Amino acid sequence: MPPKKKFTREEIIQAAFEMARENGIDSVVARELGKRLGVSSSPIFTAFKNMEEVQQEVRKIAMKEFESYVSDALNYTPAYKYVGMRMIEFAMQEPKLFQLLYMQEHDESQTFAKLVESLGDTVEVCIEIMQRDYQLNRKDSELLFRQNWLHTFSICALAANKVCHFSIEEISEILSVSFQGTLMLIKSGTFHTIPVNKGNTDESVFPAGL
Repeated sequence: MPPKKKFTREEIIQAAFEMARENGIDSVVARELGKRLGVSSSPIFTAFKNMEEVQQEVRKIAMKEFESYVSDALNYTPAYKYVGMRMIEFAMQEPKLFQLLYMQEHDESQTFAKLVESLGDTVEVCIEIMQRDYQLNRKDSELLFRQNWLHTFSICALAANKVCHFSIEEISEILSVSFQGTLMLIKSGTFHTIPVNKGNTDESVFPAGL
């Protein structure tokens, strides 16, 4: 009887990562991962408590993969635009990993602030770039980041789900318009939230907190 194959945690995680990269995180289940390794699912549960732990490790590798796309941002000008373009490139080249990192469903307690926290070190790098390059305080830098990250994310989502294709020239123009417009508004000191009202009344159409 041939000896049973043994795999390290790293080998199992790498196999799971490749599965997620090709077919999405939902494909990373015990039976299919075992097939990928050429064994039953037993060795997986010897190395990991459950498949959720495997998937968490896959997410960590996916985040490192994304961060490798933007790690050299400080070598480019404008650095923040470079980050945005590389994020979109990541969504185009690694759509399943982008979906894993940024398009997973959460319960209703997940806020945008919590989502930003999950983005890793890239957020802090971007905010520092904005403070340095555009002489903004921390609060204004965070506002500029939020607005432009949402704009960039919308392009990424369209690209990762193959809803729409953008050329490099189109992406560059869209990001420039969004960034420069928001920056000018912040710098002018005239930014304020405008409620949506019905007719000429001051009564907002939407309830407070929406």
